[in-house]
Amino acid sequence: MSKLKKPIPLPSKQDVLDFIRTSPGHVGKRELARAFNLRGADKIALKALLKELEGEGAVARGRKRRFAGPGALPDVGVVEIVGTDTDGELLARPIAWEEEGRPPRVFMAPARHGDVVVGVGDRVLAKLRRLRDDTYEGRAIRLVGEAKARVLGVFEPMPDGSGRIRPTSRKEKSDYVVPKGEGGGAESGELVLADLLPGRLYGLRQAAVKERLGKLGAPRSVSLVAIYANEIPFVFPDDALRQADAAGAAAMEHRRDLRAVPLVTIDGEDARDFDDAVWAEPDPDPDNRGGWHCMVAIADVSWYVRPGDALDKEAFKRGNSVYFPDRVVPMLPEALSNGWCSLKPDEERGCLAVDFVLDKDGRKLRHKFARAMMRSVARLTYTQVQEARDGRPDALTAPLLETVIAPLYGAWAALFKARVDRGVLELDIPERKVEISEDGKVIAIAPRARFDSHRLIEDFMIQANVCAAEELEHLHQPCMYRVHDKPNPEKLESLREFLSSMDLSLARGQVLKPAAFNQILEKVKGSANETLVNEVVLRSQAQAVYAPENLGHFGLGLARYAHFTSPIRRYADLLVHRALVSGLKQGPGGLSADAVGEFVEWGEHISMTERRAATAEREAVDRYVTAFLADRVGATFAAKVSGVTRFGMFITLDDTGADGLIPVGSLPEDYYVHDEARHALVGKRTRKTFQLGQRFQVVLHEANTLTGSMVFHLAEGARERGPVRRPAPPPRRRR
Repeated sequence: MSKLKKPIPLPSKQDVLDFIRTSPGHVGKRELARAFNLRGADKIALKALLKELEGEGAVARGRKRRFAGPGALPDVGVVEIVGTDTDGELLARPIAWEEEGRPPRVFMAPARHGDVVVGVGDRVLAKLRRLRDDTYEGRAIRLVGEAKARVLGVFEPMPDGSGRIRPTSRKEKSDYVVPKGEGGGAESGELVLADLLPGRLYGLRQAAVKERLGKLGAPRSVSLVAIYANEIPFVFPDDALRQADAAGAAAMEHRRDLRAVPLVTIDGEDARDFDDAVWAEPDPDPDNRGGWHCMVAIADVSWYVRPGDALDKEAFKRGNSVYFPDRVVPMLPEALSNGWCSLKPDEERGCLAVDFVLDKDGRKLRHKFARAMMRSVARLTYTQVQEARDGRPDALTAPLLETVIAPLYGAWAALFKARVDRGVLELDIPERKVEISEDGKVIAIAPRARFDSHRLIEDFMIQANVCAAEELEHLHQPCMYRVHDKPNPEKLESLREFLSSMDLSLARGQVLKPAAFNQILEKVKGSANETLVNEVVLRSQAQAVYAPENLGHFGLGLARYAHFTSPIRRYADLLVHRALVSGLKQGPGGLSADAVGEFVEWGEHISMTERRAATAEREAVDRYVTAFLADRVGATFAAKVSGVTRFGMFITLDDTGADGLIPVGSLPEDYYVHDEARHALVGKRTRKTFQLGQRFQVVLHEANTLTGSMVFHLAEGARERGPVRRPAPPPRRRR
């Protein structure tokens, strides 16, 4: 007699939930029944169990009666591309999200041949694949909503009278057709702005030329591309120019007389506007031996730019000045930025000044603000001041060495001690400087010099900014804080996982301070992993923004911080000046009556304009560098990996700091998997690993001067330099 089959027990609710949550996509009853080997009547019981879970909100029903954990995205949905992560990958978010909490992150897969090309701001119908609970990969199916209204590119006429536009944007992979009669008189090789036209011709989108911007490659054309591509306002309206031209000397009323104080400005050699001046002396108070009396004076822009006037509206729209290698797009017209608001030597200028007294350890004992009148005694450069400090003064600095420069360095020594004591995050990320000739050609690309004189001014400005934030709190005035929040837990956990692979640890369960990161950076200083660890720690940090809610400044180790020292080039600083003028009751130019209710929106706007400026500046430098190297295609360079993504590695050349991409498809024969936690690409068969910070020889394969992008390949037989890891294969499973 045959034995009866033992009945298979139904899975518990927790068993079903665990299976759904660990599955990469949505699952249906068929997959569940197969997974738990259920048949017949058991399937009916499974259906009832799923209905209970859905009623409890533990699972959500998607398309085709398939299930996923609550908050899961459908297999296909509409997402909006909202930006890029630190490695350059496009990030998206779902349009329809009704769950509590933050929506999942969607990393958009790079476009393959024939795929829809998308970029920031696009709305896309995408196929979505779950990577883990809160992270998805999206692949674009088609664009939805309105297309981009304008295109910037290079015009090329065609024999039949039509034309083509090659777009300057890297995300635009195809040309635009310009129908006959829509070329606007543009000539071959000219930069043009064009409006999109409805319909397609030969499968390509159509456009009509509206503005001619000059020849690509002409002097200053590179920064012009970045300005137009990022929609940066750069032409001042007539009423703003008239207001600036009509400006005159600031009135002495309500002002403290500082004209006898030997204040000096210290800036770069190429600076044209001087908005901050400094001075220091040993504190004469016998109760503060070794202490310092210091002063920072800032141009009184609030006197000239009043709330709601033409200059104010344009300054708010711009948000900040934008700096390119060959030009500046200023926040204020030249009549102010280089005139009445520039602290030129031997000329009387209105200012907002702050006195502060330090003890011998750099701790601030007290401060006081005043609207004042000053007269700078000298316009100095960082190089001049450092040379004088090092015993090589010139004709200008020699008379100032003992009376002005030496006391400044003495006060800075105290400020620097306080900086070390509070544990400022000290990342070592080198900057590059692009030098341009009169005809617009790149002469050189070199690391930007960094002297103690730079650090001196930086620490004086930080102290003045702290004073401004504290004063506004004391006066109960609104403040536009410069906020730098602590790293979020997800990034910290990823950082800990990465550091553990190098036998480094970041402690848990403590109040996190910058000193914890500095200890790690100190351990790797001078080692092969120094650059790698600096880069990864930088990526773990939050982005600084402007906001009226104070969250402190984590990187500087400060409880309160606001930008006060550059109102010529930052609208945030102008708002702080106005709040100080209102709170101290020191004459006209204060905040408007309804300003408090606008600070949240204003903070969001100027944070956006700051990011916009940074993007434009980076794009311009990339195009200049690409033009500089365009005639060296095929040459070999030493490089390091500066970013790792699913589609390849971003690298930075050692000698110029130029950036480029090594596509994953060009790596040695293998299938490479992106290890996000270790910032690495790992070969599935060979286990060969390419990681952030790794160094090797690369060959320039392609240089596109139009988009400013470069493609590199690994050099044949390139000798890898630095930490190259080939992890041991996982242990075999027992059968």
